[in-house]
Amino acid sequence: MTDSALYSTEEVAEMLGLHVRTVRGYVRDGRLPAVRIGKQYRIAAADVDSLTEGRTPAPAAAASGSPRVEVTAVVQVDGIDRVAMSRLSTLVTSAAATRPGRGARLHLETLYDEQRNSAKFVAIGSADDTATLVGLIGSFTESEL
Repeated sequence: MTDSALYSTEEVAEMLGLHVRTVRGYVRDGRLPAVRIGKQYRIAAADVDSLTEGRTPAPAAAASGSPRVEVTAVVQVDGIDRVAMSRLSTLVTSAAATRPGRGARLHLETLYDEQRNSAKFVAIGSADDTATLVGLIGSFTESEL
């Protein structure tokens, strides 16, 4: 991302995978500095980087016109105790956070129901990243449970 680039709220919302109202709210709250030009806000690339702590996908990828594929996977693991859930959660959270060189974000949510000994993992991201995460969960459960 070049520091001299200015983006509209719509472009920033697309880059970050947010609703445009959320971005406008960030601007109004002062969380995202912006310049008002006419009736529109313009946001500097450096300010977007600052908001996302440098984890902003490259704008060329978003504007390239190539199709964007996003996958949502929900994996339920039954019969898992608290200790195994903790280990599995640490494993998949670490795997989701350490994807060097990837521009797209991978979202991961983990839930555990102690009464039912049941865990759910919700992953949202690229097809490859999501498939890798699902495979990791499958490998863990086959070897550990």
